[in-house]
Amino acid sequence: MAQVFHNEAFHRLKEGSGKVFLPASLSIAFYNNIRLFDLMMAALQNQSTHNFELIISDDGSRPDVVQHIQKKLSQLDIPATHIWHEDKGFRKNRMLNWMIHYASSEYLIFIDQDCLPHPEFVTEHIKHKTAHAVLCGRRMELTPWVSGLLTPQKILDGFIEKNIWWIIPAGLYMKDNNGMKGIYFKEGSLRERLNKKPRGLVGCNFSVHKSDLLAINGFDWRYEAAGTGEDSDIEHRLTMNRVQMIPFINSAVQYHVFHKLTPKSSVNEGIFSQVLKSRESKTAYGLCEQLQEAGTQA
Repeated sequence: MAQVFHNEAFHRLKEGSGKVFLPASLSIAFYNNIRLFDLMMAALQNQSTHNFELIISDDGSRPDVVQHIQKKLSQLDIPATHIWHEDKGFRKNRMLNWMIHYASSEYLIFIDQDCLPHPEFVTEHIKHKTAHAVLCGRRMELTPWVSGLLTPQKILDGFIEKNIWWIIPAGLYMKDNNGMKGIYFKEGSLRERLNKKPRGLVGCNFSVHKSDLLAINGFDWRYEAAGTGEDSDIEHRLTMNRVQMIPFINSAVQYHVFHKLTPKSSVNEGIFSQVLKSRESKTAYGLCEQLQEAGTQA
């Protein structure tokens, strides 16, 4: 069973009615990286709205990291929740299911610890949420050099947004350069034109109603390596359940802090192949089964 911590800002919201009503819960998939956590906290402090729930979806960080997280969250004015389970290897999808279960809001935004959100990121996801639809954002890759320059204070000072004019050209040599996706466009015809091309779901930047995820029994926890399980699988099963994928580039912008890529797993591809053949939108290895398992163990 997962362990859950709430900060004081969260508890203050519960006073009186005993419930928390917020327009969105933002999940950050996290594991054992204090530097990225501190950069992320600075990026969240810079958000144009603080009217959301922050959830750190922690896949088993060390005790010293957990202590650091909860201390920082205690100082945050954003209602925040830290969900943690024991480290038994890569179990991100299980943790994301716990996030669905414990989230206070009916609208969920998903990002990763290494993807720093633009100041309008949360506002854009909330403003454009659509029934039976997923907002499919993208990320801009930062170079190793720019990533190394980042500090929490620089994030608070708007370093990336103020210097995007040279950060984008600096990354032109990168194999997966997608610098133009780091430009934020407000409402208008240009943004509409940029989002005419169909785009799929990527696990580091999407949002969806909780009810749509519950209808497919959440994430399939058989995926125990990076890739496929948190994006391709969930997109496929949502689409089968008539949930629309809406392109959302240059709208909910985020910046990916450079690191070496995690190898893909052939086991994941095998599981996904089975899912495609089954033509079932509701997994038999999801949130319901986790809750039953936790109840048995309790």
